[in-house]
Amino acid sequence: MSIIENGRKKSPWIYHVNTGSCNGCDIELVALLGPRYDIERFGVKLAGSPRHADIVVVTGPVTSQSRDRMLRVLAQVPEPKVIVSIGSCPASCNVFKGSYSVDGPLDKWTNVDITVAGCAPKPEAIAKGILEAIELLNKKREEYEYV
Repeated sequence: MSIIENGRKKSPWIYHVNTGSCNGCDIELVALLGPRYDIERFGVKLAGSPRHADIVVVTGPVTSQSRDRMLRVLAQVPEPKVIVSIGSCPASCNVFKGSYSVDGPLDKWTNVDITVAGCAPKPEAIAKGILEAIELLNKKREEYEYV
C-alpha cells in the first residue's frame, strides 16, 4: 500500500447534497463538525467539491428541481464512492410523498449504500452511519483496481 492510499484510507472526505430537505437533517449533520461530536477526530473532512469527495451524504426527498443537479454531482464523485442517505426523506419521501414536486425516493435514481433513519436522526446515529460508510469505502477500495 502506498503512502497516498494509506492517507486516503484514514481521511475520507464527505460532500453534502441537499435535495429539498426541511434542513432538520442538515442541522444535525453540521452538529457533527462542531466540538461536541467532532467527527473530524476520525479523519472525516467536509469537501468543497464533489470531485474531491469519497462519501456523498444526501438529505431530503429528491425534488424535480434538485434531481438533475444531484445526478450531476454524483457523476462527478470519483469511484469508488459511498452514498449515504440521512433521514426519512431520501428513503421514503416521508411527509412529502405524493407531492407534485417530489421525484424521489433517492434509490430510484442511484444506489444507496448506507441509510440513516429518523426525522431528523440524532448526530450520534449520523456519525455511526458515516463510520459504517468509511468501512464500506475501504472495502470498495480494496476491490477496486487502480489504473
